[in-house]
Amino acid sequence: MTTRYLRTMFGDEARALQGRHGSRSHYEMMEARAGSGADLFTEREIQFIGARDSFYLASVTQSGWPYVQHRGGPRGFLRVLDPGRFGFADYTGNRQYQTAGNLAADPRVALILVDYAHRKRLKVIGTASRIERTDDPRLVSRLMTADYTAHPEAAIVIDLVAFDWNCSQHITPRWTADELSGLGRDTG
Repeated sequence: MTTRYLRTMFGDEARALQGRHGSRSHYEMMEARAGSGADLFTEREIQFIGARDSFYLASVTQSGWPYVQHRGGPRGFLRVLDPGRFGFADYTGNRQYQTAGNLAADPRVALILVDYAHRKRLKVIGTASRIERTDDPRLVSRLMTADYTAHPEAAIVIDLVAFDWNCSQHITPRWTADELSGLGRDTG
């Protein structure tokens, strides 16, 4: 667990429950070892993010409710711009603009990225902004995926707050059609 993830996500109630159920000393040791620097993506996270073709994005509604949506696209549509910033082109969809509206009021987001085949999960928290294509066409173009025919309206750019590689214990392995078609072939 990263430094800022521990400090940001573990509130007093979670710590109390950890104490009651016997895991608090483990997390206290992690907190003691944690430094005070910023959380930045390493090559491990950059490669993992670049290999995803979907993720789950949670934002906060104006009434304080969590709103979770699935985002998908071609492999690599979510891109790391630098070790503390990542984003994706926001293509025209059902035109509800729920996430866009939520970000205008509260920029806090959480993402869950899962590699089902290899049973790996990365949780990320950050602050996001939606940048219209007319305001920064270069940025939107930078986040577009080659040969993807959807129409980009904007970019969603997320400034990293913290991340955590989460336990794989309960991830049920699943494979995409592309992954299944590659089984039995030497990929190496």
